[in-house]
Amino acid sequence: MTTPAAGEETFISHLIELRDRLVKASIGIVLVCAGLMIWPGPSRIYDIIAMPMIAALPVGSKMIATGVISPFLVPMKVTLVIAFILALPWVLYQLWAFIAPGLYAHEKKLIAPLVISSSALFMAGVAFCYFFVFGRVFKFISEFSPTSIAVTPDIENYLDFVMSMCLAFGATFEVPVVVVILVRMGLVSVAKLKEVRPYVIVGAFVVAAIVTPPDIVSQFSLALPMWILFELGLLVAPVFVRATQAPEQVE
Repeated sequence: MTTPAAGEETFISHLIELRDRLVKASIGIVLVCAGLMIWPGPSRIYDIIAMPMIAALPVGSKMIATGVISPFLVPMKVTLVIAFILALPWVLYQLWAFIAPGLYAHEKKLIAPLVISSSALFMAGVAFCYFFVFGRVFKFISEFSPTSIAVTPDIENYLDFVMSMCLAFGATFEVPVVVVILVRMGLVSVAKLKEVRPYVIVGAFVVAAIVTPPDIVSQFSLALPMWILFELGLLVAPVFVRATQAPEQVE
């Protein structure tokens, strides 16, 4: 029988382990951020992030900075966010290493692929947003804008917009992972998810209408990938369930 002192000692050891994992994850982010500070540098990173917007503006146009220290703070913020995205596999690995000792062998088979796929899907969502969506959205806005208006975006507002869009696309690209987890935990079956497919499609367009600008291009650019990724999750979920079953559950 576990004594109260032993239980308290175990709880403290878990807290120490959690602290160590958080420190290691933070060190990884700091190292990546330091590397980005050296090359290519915060200014160059922001120039790269701003390229889709600049390409949609009239030739020779630039963004503006209304804050006194904005030209310094905004590139630094961008660099930190990019560092976190690049270090995401390391951060998720630390999370996996923390919970792995409490898992059965067949459960560990599920965690490792989920860590890898979650990182890859999030980065794929961000990349899709940057390379495919931004160019079309900014071009649409620029063409729609009246000629009497000079479009000169503020760098802080632009950063907020870009980060919110990238976060939205990165999060929605996790749909297959969510489907796999729901099916593996037995909360819902693949057959049931197929039955509610029409509602999922409608929900995808509702989410896209909420988190994206009010134009048809960006809304379809988010809703269609969500639908496709949902279908991918339906295909992958049964494979994951079979691969992560306990030996006694395998017929």
